[in-house]
Amino acid sequence: MERLHARYPFLEASRDAVEAADVDLAELVAAGGPAVERGRERVQRALLAGTTEAEEPRTWSDRAELLSYPVARVLVSLLDVPGAVEKYAAAEAATARERFVDDFEAELELKSTADERLTLDGLLADFGLSGRVEPTGDGEFSVAVTAYLQLASSLDGDEWRLAGRPLDGGRVPVARPELYTLLREAVRRRVEEGLPLSVPDAIADPLDDELAAVRGSVADLNPPTSFDAVVPGLFPPCMRALLTRAREGEALPDHSRFSLVAFLVSAGLDAEEVTELCDVSGEPAAAVRSQVERLRDETGAVAAPPSCAVMAEYGDCVDKDDLCETIQHPLSYYEERLAQAPDDRITDWRESGT
Repeated sequence: MERLHARYPFLEASRDAVEAADVDLAELVAAGGPAVERGRERVQRALLAGTTEAEEPRTWSDRAELLSYPVARVLVSLLDVPGAVEKYAAAEAATARERFVDDFEAELELKSTADERLTLDGLLADFGLSGRVEPTGDGEFSVAVTAYLQLASSLDGDEWRLAGRPLDGGRVPVARPELYTLLREAVRRRVEEGLPLSVPDAIADPLDDELAAVRGSVADLNPPTSFDAVVPGLFPPCMRALLTRAREGEALPDHSRFSLVAFLVSAGLDAEEVTELCDVSGEPAAAVRSQVERLRDETGAVAAPPSCAVMAEYGDCVDKDDLCETIQHPLSYYEERLAQAPDDRITDWRESGT
């Protein structure tokens, strides 16, 4: 099992590596250990943060990282939460895109290929796209129209519509970043294929504790997400505290930034409004915009911020008030405060500009 397999567990070569290792999944989950622990984390991070990257800089072995992928697929299949499979697949694809962009750009700069690095040609071949995607020079590519239509079908935006693109000889021109987005969609489709799995009891039963942990962390994956106004003064204490920290120039930890940005987007703000409210620019603003993009799945639905229980685990549950004791999610808190507030206290920040 190589580092390449661990970084890209959806590749055919990675599947072959698992088969060659002759790993019995029932025995693996029954024994527990790093692969199971990482599999649980993989699902939690996917559903709560839109990524499957490990939260802490812990170094997992290549074996644990690779085997955590089938464990994660089992867990998300057992979870039985609306939208979980789609969010999980989107997070695996988003993480893969970040990784293969790094590998491809390194390949361009170094003009050589390390054994542990994924190449563009290698990824195209794995997805049966060799010859269907061809470089045309200056960072541009042409994609066979049938492949383009398949990969772009779930992407929003007029720029992806075939009618708005030139078509020459049955091929569609795309820029390098656009190709990377299309390949992300190829990964998402492959990850989502076959999910949810039909899981036998011999595999499901040993995962009861891990499944309970995942369910506890995403206990309210479907909190209220439709609000008539954005009123920062009525935000829950945890979000007001994170907003203050952001405005004071603090570089929030990844989990804290995700919590804040997911809350603000769920409350109704777009990327530019989030950066304005947080009073950030430059690199922090770019990080916020990237976070907003990753929060939305292919349907445009927004990943909910963590529940109160998870905020407490993160250490971001602060200044609790009486209402905090009665609710389970920051968005539920905000919904209740809006309902309780007199009309003259509800001034939409987008209209006031303050």
